[in-house]
Amino acid sequence: MREEACSAAERVATHLKENEGRYSQIGAMLRRQQAAGAVTIARGSSDHAASYLSYLSAVRAGHLVTSLPMSLFTLYDAPISARGLLAVAISQSGRSPDLTAPIRAFRNDGAQTVALVNDTLSPLAEASEWVIPLYAGSERSVAATKSFICSLVASAKLVAAWCDDQRLANEIQSLPDVLHDACRQDWSLAIDVLKPAERIMVIGRGTGLSIAQEAALKFKETCGIQAEAFSAAEVKHGPMALVDDGYPMLVFAPRGPAQASLLALAEEMRTRGAHVLLAAPDDVRGRDLTLTSTATPDLDPISAIQSFYLMVESVARARGYDPDKPRHLNKVTSTL
Repeated sequence: MREEACSAAERVATHLKENEGRYSQIGAMLRRQQAAGAVTIARGSSDHAASYLSYLSAVRAGHLVTSLPMSLFTLYDAPISARGLLAVAISQSGRSPDLTAPIRAFRNDGAQTVALVNDTLSPLAEASEWVIPLYAGSERSVAATKSFICSLVASAKLVAAWCDDQRLANEIQSLPDVLHDACRQDWSLAIDVLKPAERIMVIGRGTGLSIAQEAALKFKETCGIQAEAFSAAEVKHGPMALVDDGYPMLVFAPRGPAQASLLALAEEMRTRGAHVLLAAPDDVRGRDLTLTSTATPDLDPISAIQSFYLMVESVARARGYDPDKPRHLNKVTSTL
């Protein structure tokens, strides 16, 4: 897991180099077709990347993107009209039938279909009209790292292409260097805090909510910690009742409009006795873990999850777990 996470910068560089022409073509098509709406089709880590795509699409271009409940197709055979929609499937393996069935149905009903997928020979790639290879390379660890980061980058590039945002497209090009720097951040402070933990809240908001969701999943997968992700706006609607002395909380507070509320929440939770690990840029007083800033705040979640992956791998080993082979889990999950 550590080796694969550390290779993300090189994998992202390859992704950007090899896919430039594809993004230009897809962007031109999307602007020409003027999709009436968009849906994402994904599970697990890939669905967290889809959440990032949804936020970024709305923030940058006003496009509303909905996460599709796959059971509408696989269990309920819902009569969904797909004509005029954009359907984006995200997957590392591309081999889960509950992803392939909806994307094929959407395509057959006239939707524009795009797959962000690592395995370009997979059933998902075959079922999609447009394919953007992630170029993450082979991932042996069950816990996805570099493929998730490549999915975030692909999501940002797709949004930039869709709304013809050349400035964002140029800012994305600097991500490989940023990811190298994010790997060098020292988050070892969190290891002693989390080694004995049995539960944790992971907090994010806006474009950063997706990485809170991903971090919570990784705590469960690799460390056996009961982790739940919440938006900072939702914590006071019930979850705060769980907080007592020493309750661990990881708060991601990257730059952007959501940062002020995240910092305020971190301070309030500290006054309530929570053991808060605040991940924020180096100019934020009271931070515990340093976030590497990117060329624009909208890309900061990508560098944040890069630093997190190395920390959580260390926490897993400190707790006696093998993060490469979580119990009960397989690399490809087949669900209906």
